Amino acid sequence: MAGRARRQGDEMMKRKIFFGAAAMLPLLLAANTPAPDYDIVIRGSRVLDGAGNPWVSADVAVKDGRVVRVGQVAGRGAKEIDATGRYVSPGFIDMMDQSGGVLLKNGAAENKLRMGVTTVIAGEGGTPVPAAEIPSYFGRLEKQGISINFGSYYSATQARVKVMGDGAGSPTAAQLDEMGREVKIAMQNGAFGITSALIYPPSSFQTTSDLVTLAKVAAQCDGFYATHMRDESEGLVQAIEEAIEIGEKGGVKVEIFHLKAAYAPGWGKLMPQAVATINAARARGVDVAADMYPYTAGGTGLEIIAPSWVWADGVEKGIERLRDPKVRERMKKEVAAGSMPGWSNLVHASGGFGNVRLANGFSEKYKPYHGKSLAEIGAALNRDPADVAWDILLEGLPNRSVALYFMMSEPDIETALKQPWTSIGSDAAASEKFGEMDALGLPHPRAYGTFPRIIAEYVKRRHVLSLEEAVRKMTGWPAQRMGLSDRGLIRDGMRADIVVFDLDKLDDVASWEKPTASPTGIETVIVNGVVTLADGKHSGARAGTVLRHGCAGAAKP
Repeated sequence: MAGRARRQGDEMMKRKIFFGAAAMLPLLLAANTPAPDYDIVIRGSRVLDGAGNPWVSADVAVKDGRVVRVGQVAGRGAKEIDATGRYVSPGFIDMMDQSGGVLLKNGAAENKLRMGVTTVIAGEGGTPVPAAEIPSYFGRLEKQGISINFGSYYSATQARVKVMGDGAGSPTAAQLDEMGREVKIAMQNGAFGITSALIYPPSSFQTTSDLVTLAKVAAQCDGFYATHMRDESEGLVQAIEEAIEIGEKGGVKVEIFHLKAAYAPGWGKLMPQAVATINAARARGVDVAADMYPYTAGGTGLEIIAPSWVWADGVEKGIERLRDPKVRERMKKEVAAGSMPGWSNLVHASGGFGNVRLANGFSEKYKPYHGKSLAEIGAALNRDPADVAWDILLEGLPNRSVALYFMMSEPDIETALKQPWTSIGSDAAASEKFGEMDALGLPHPRAYGTFPRIIAEYVKRRHVLSLEEAVRKMTGWPAQRMGLSDRGLIRDGMRADIVVFDLDKLDDVASWEKPTASPTGIETVIVNGVVTLADGKHSGARAGTVLRHGCAGAAKP
């Protein structure tokens, strides 16, 4: 018995030694394994550098948030990504973003990331806080965490409203000086420049002279004047000339937001004239360029269907006028007559109410009519389409009811895309909740499809652009344009904002019928050296940063 017990004890001891050694083996192996040389190595890819050069077969190594080697990489990455047969490009830059407010609620920006976007420039309507509060706003974004890089303009209209309210009228010299001080504060706090949205009151009440004065302030910080122009339809060329004049006299760079020829009677004529006007200005030394989105419909509020004089005494008075049947009779005559000085009539530009579709009425009453034209809704309700538009506007308050205005032609889009100075801007916000409408409440496919569509539609299907040129328009060119000297290219030392995509599978998917459908073919997105989209899914990373435009006295990132 004693011998048997002794043998059993020996067996148990051997087992303990065996299993103990087995448990130690991974630790021993790890101790003898050299540390990875890089954080990430992307293997076997076709690298598009973002400068428009043909792709090259190469590995890409990333360490400490930057690209450190492009070529044959012998060292090991803590994370290895097999990109055989796939393309690697810099992250896409959205030159006209609307996410300034929603990123405070949710910094994930997943609809942007799934399009390959790693950097956005917002601020058509300015910052969601006054100029003096921009540092705390930026700080809050960074503290909460954002998944994309974010920069913003400040709106000249913000300064105007703070100083003289939202009505019409000319500022006094003292008021204009006060507006200039607001612009200076914003620039010193990191804004990229000033914006205007001259199609909408109260921005439309600003004169060329007023904007030149404010542009001169932005010029002290090498800033931009970026504009949703006064007219994108019949008066397109004159509006471009105004923007150029503000740039020349104000000493600033000019960025034309969402360049389009939004006027059906002028298709095929206005866009070539617009291009010629911009080229002539560039030839004489004006730093003017434009961004655009690749869709035939714009999306904006129903308030634009009311002539600007309706809002001349402020929003409250404007709402009161909209409720007055006698005022409406005058408005209807003007809508039927076309555009007038100070007001761009988008119904006329679209070719009538039949080409204006209700997108979101923010009302259960009108929800069944989403996707229908105002003409169709009018017929169904036995109402004048103009009355329908204003009824929906009022019913949806305090939200901004929006519509899709089909105003552009594909040949004009192609003409604009071919220009070397056009970049891409979605005019869309991040979605607070992925798979739903963007924060503007506008179900437009541009929020989910803009950047993949540039490649899928205009490289693969239409052959308007080469792949290299399409990528340049979304990466190297906008980075250079905005002064982001360490972004936009796949080169040693650059920030590691990177997209890996399968060209064969790449498709925008989002449509007018399914505007929130996700694109396909974009597999991996890296932001500042951190994998943020992996296998097409958000990793949860918040590696984005706030981009502050440089100016004396401005806080540095």
